[in-house]
Amino acid sequence: MDVLEGPAAGGAHPAAVLVVAALVAVVLGPWLARVAVRLASRDADLRPTAVRVVVTVVALGALLAGALLLTGVRPAAVAFAWAGGAAVVLASVDLLVHRLPDRVTYPAYAVCAVSLTVDAAVMDEWAPLGRAVVAAAAAFAVAAGAAAVSPQGLGFGDVKLLGMVGLVLGWVGWGVVLVGVFLGLLTGAVVSLVLLATRRAGWRTALPFGPPLLTGAVIALALAGPVPVG
Repeated sequence: MDVLEGPAAGGAHPAAVLVVAALVAVVLGPWLARVAVRLASRDADLRPTAVRVVVTVVALGALLAGALLLTGVRPAAVAFAWAGGAAVVLASVDLLVHRLPDRVTYPAYAVCAVSLTVDAAVMDEWAPLGRAVVAAAAAFAVAAGAAAVSPQGLGFGDVKLLGMVGLVLGWVGWGVVLVGVFLGLLTGAVVSLVLLATRRAGWRTALPFGPPLLTGAVIALALAGPVPVG
């Protein structure tokens, strides 16, 4: 049974969530913007533009608020909040240099896995954790197979990202995994067609696949709504 089958999650007042998310984003957003540009450029002294900082703060605030509204106050919120912060950095780096750094992906795997395990123990709900692990393995295996067939279309950074997406979405439900992956592929296809139509890219132009995948995951979680407790 999916986590979504049950009463709506509670324990997180929307106004309080927005305030907390905004405060955390204002504090951490500029730092994450610096991390992203430095990972992309490999220049420890490079600073992000003011526009990039603002975009990062807004995106982080929205994702943190969404994480708390999705899960309520429970250990799993840490997994979704960390995944949101990692998504901001990964998308930024991928857009800049078409790379998804392991220095962001691997810690996200670890934090999400630990947080979801603690959540299972505290809430005494082990089925979502098992589903998350199976979904992560399945997403990773399918992506690895696709990368082996067409390495120019899907890099190994994308493969690892899909595994993480499977872990997070799988905890919510199989339907969310399927919708998230589908929307990610659809978003990538639409963006590619728009770039081709506007002649900003050619048929052989390499395009970053991470941001569309992350966008699809976020939309799928937003459509799923709050996770029930108990």
